[in-house]
Amino acid sequence: MLWRRVLGFLRYCTLLQALFTAAVCTSAVPSASKSLVWGLGLEANAVLPARFFFIQSVDKTGKNFTASPGANTFEVKITSPSEPFSRIWVQVLDRHDGSFLVRYRMYASYADLSIQILLKTKHVAKSPYILKGPVYHESCNCPEPSGALWEKHMHCPSSFSQIQHDLSVFAKVDLERNAHEIPQRFGQRQSLCHYTIKNNQVYIKTHGEHVGFRIFMDAFLLSLTRKVRLPDVEFFVNLGDWPLEKRRPSEKLHPIFSWCGSSDTRDIVMPTYDLTESILETMGRVSLDMMSVQANTGPAWTEKNSTGFWRGRDSRRERLELVKLARANPTMLDAAFTNFFFFKHDESLYGPLVKHVSFFDFFKYKYQINVDGTVAAYRMPYLLAGDSVVLKQDSIYYEHFYSQLQPWVHYIPIRTDLSDLLEKIQWAKDHDEEARKIAQAGQHFARIHLMGDSIFCYYFKLFQISSSTVRRELHGMGFHGRAAASKPHITKCNAKRRMQWCKAPPLDSRAVETRSLG
Repeated sequence: MLWRRVLGFLRYCTLLQALFTAAVCTSAVPSASKSLVWGLGLEANAVLPARFFFIQSVDKTGKNFTASPGANTFEVKITSPSEPFSRIWVQVLDRHDGSFLVRYRMYASYADLSIQILLKTKHVAKSPYILKGPVYHESCNCPEPSGALWEKHMHCPSSFSQIQHDLSVFAKVDLERNAHEIPQRFGQRQSLCHYTIKNNQVYIKTHGEHVGFRIFMDAFLLSLTRKVRLPDVEFFVNLGDWPLEKRRPSEKLHPIFSWCGSSDTRDIVMPTYDLTESILETMGRVSLDMMSVQANTGPAWTEKNSTGFWRGRDSRRERLELVKLARANPTMLDAAFTNFFFFKHDESLYGPLVKHVSFFDFFKYKYQINVDGTVAAYRMPYLLAGDSVVLKQDSIYYEHFYSQLQPWVHYIPIRTDLSDLLEKIQWAKDHDEEARKIAQAGQHFARIHLMGDSIFCYYFKLFQISSSTVRRELHGMGFHGRAAASKPHITKCNAKRRMQWCKAPPLDSRAVETRSLG
């Protein structure tokens, strides 16, 4: 009968649909054996505040996932086989592109570690990974005696072009002259910190009234000297925003280390205090860092709001113009102030203030506007790491990595006066795929060049090239606060005993060391 034929046909269709669905689901499930695992966090000697490695989801045919297979796809267990109770905090961050960033912070040092990466009950790739120790944690005062070996462990590049550029005008440095002339020239109107590293101990002498920002440099130097023995070196750090050395190369230049450089100065540029603090405090007291932002990049590209977005304070006149432009073009641009400080008398013109927005919510929008503040806007690393395209203002100011960025490759350039901003936003709207590729290239750059390992390598290379033998008696010159006075002297003979010095550290040994700086 006809109804039986219809019923049979429907059953056949249902069976085909079930088989098709099963085939699709099978191919869309990550393969434990095919998926990839790599990164410094799988190496015992690569010491970082928070160690990390990566997992790339791959299906059974060998094809990489380009979207998340699910936030809970992989389980990671990190323990010490020789310690019954391991104090290790582990987070698996879904980067929503088929890959995962696994980060972990150790609160003690261990003789060895076992890292198990599981897909359901199956080990992924070459799991379990065994790290034969000792495996040191962040607070361990256990510096590697050989700088060359430390660089090898960290996979540091052989050079950084910005360092070579900055130091090229300082072929010879007269330490005695600098110690006398730099405080006289800059110490009254600016705030400086004179650092000397001798025998891997950090000595300081401050100049100027507002020297509070030295805490960021103190913390990073303490962290670095716990990891590797630094060469003897002496340098002045500018604790303010603006770079200082404005003399021409033909004149008598003074080497000043600054967090920001400019095309009309000769300062030696370091990674910013904001970026270094976020690295030291990852999985600690900061919520925004180069790892967490990778797991909070907002909706998929096609679902993002196609509007330019900006929030911040009134630290530059162009920012006033940006807000004014947004009011006249609300369908193209959403820009508003969250705080007034520099132009309080103009608040009635450019207000009212809006509530602060979580940085992660920035990435609900496709187009991120980056406009200078007092100097370069230090949000740039985090904007690049997101999944939105950055429209960056042309500027005389730069951070340590800007020379590696290429316009129209890693970001979309806009004029200093923002006169072409709307035009560039419209271009991005009309060329959606090209804009997306620029966003992906910027994100890839940040993931490779702006993570914690790269920043530690940059500082070490900077100090290594800047080093010069320090022969003076420091205390007699007014230096105070030797960092980590109880730090053991490391030699080849006692290197194996370093593990003993890492046992039972203070709950916050870094805080103890910082207080001892004076």
